[in-house]
Amino acid sequence: MKKLTMLSLFLGFTFAIAAADTNAAWLVRPLSLTDALNTTLQQNASILKAKNDLEAVHGVVVQTRAVALPHVQASGQYKDTDPSAIEGFFGSTQPNENWNAGIQIVQSIYEGGKLVAAIRAADATKQQALAQYQTSVADTLLAVRLAYYDTLLAAQQITVHEASVNLLQKELEDQQHRLDAGTVPKFNVLRAEVAVANERPNLIRARNQYRIAKNNLANLLGYNLPRDIWENIPLNLTDVLEAAPYEVNLPDAIQQALTKRTELVALRKTVELQNLNIVSAKSGYKPTVQLFAGYNWYNAQFTPPIELDHDIHGWNAGAQMNWAIFDGLLTYGKVVQAKALYERSKTDLTDEGRQIELQVRVAYSDFIEAKEVLDSQAKVQEQADEALREAKARTDAGTGTQLDVLDAETSLTQARTTQIQALHDYTAARAKLERAIGADLAPAK
Repeated sequence: MKKLTMLSLFLGFTFAIAAADTNAAWLVRPLSLTDALNTTLQQNASILKAKNDLEAVHGVVVQTRAVALPHVQASGQYKDTDPSAIEGFFGSTQPNENWNAGIQIVQSIYEGGKLVAAIRAADATKQQALAQYQTSVADTLLAVRLAYYDTLLAAQQITVHEASVNLLQKELEDQQHRLDAGTVPKFNVLRAEVAVANERPNLIRARNQYRIAKNNLANLLGYNLPRDIWENIPLNLTDVLEAAPYEVNLPDAIQQALTKRTELVALRKTVELQNLNIVSAKSGYKPTVQLFAGYNWYNAQFTPPIELDHDIHGWNAGAQMNWAIFDGLLTYGKVVQAKALYERSKTDLTDEGRQIELQVRVAYSDFIEAKEVLDSQAKVQEQADEALREAKARTDAGTGTQLDVLDAETSLTQARTTQIQALHDYTAARAKLERAIGADLAPAK
């Protein structure tokens, strides 16, 4: 028992080390956007659930096709009866032990159109499920792209605000030295201290946004965070925010979206399925025809010798027809329901087309705005740097004031912040536009 306990402790310790090594591997591994998207396809919960739904639909497809396939059924029975409960007939009695067995195959050859509808419905259901899965994948990959960009933005914002704090801190030190030399009043030092104090909350908020962004990204990637990591997740993102040229024509984009968006593909299949449901419902007005064949075995009842091991056997075959002349308006009700759902599905398809066109128009407008804002910021940071140098030079020469320097430093921070925000907005707007158009967001293989 003691050896078993020691072995269990050793195995537990080994597994803990292995788990820690696994966590450490993804924590320190460089993570490009392509790596993030590939990891998402393998681990993201939404995509895994969508895969399960797709597999479940395969079972639905098999069930739908079952009506068109032959059905084979085997049966058997053994019965022992109290001899006193068996009635004789003209001096003969039936055996008190009886058995029978048989096998039968039944094939429907006409179901009023239901068979053909079932085969077509199975194929449409499979294509509909695939389109729904692709929609889930596209939405999730877009979310990962945006989370990756948000994390890069948050990291850049920390850099900007750290630089701003350092810049203001140097100004404070410079004013303190000037105060010690008796060339400026204490008011200059106080104003510099206030400027530093006002900028620190922005740095604190930026660090918090960075932590939150990494948590969101790790969650989308399907990572199980180690419990010993409380605040900062050491994700090592290797890509950078960059504005790659992207040209798009709005009419072409709308046409592409209406052709390629998987939401519309799924709804078109829904319309097809609802139309097939009308055919299936109307089949209730028509007869059904089945062919059957079988083989039976049973013990002899009247043919000597009447013994349990004396069996009689043989085949049978035939055809049968069923026709519900009046079913209490059941079929009529099904047809009315199927037609209404068919019209509803067409309305859904039309409305979704309008919604997708609206999404493309809005995404295109947002992209144009982001592009124009980014272009407008091309030289702003360079100008802000030059303005700060001029302000410091004028102050050193005695023709400027400390307020000029602080204003220039604030403008530089704002320019840097606006530029990285514009770069982020451009990449995010492009990703949203590509999703709206129906472009493939999956990583290149």
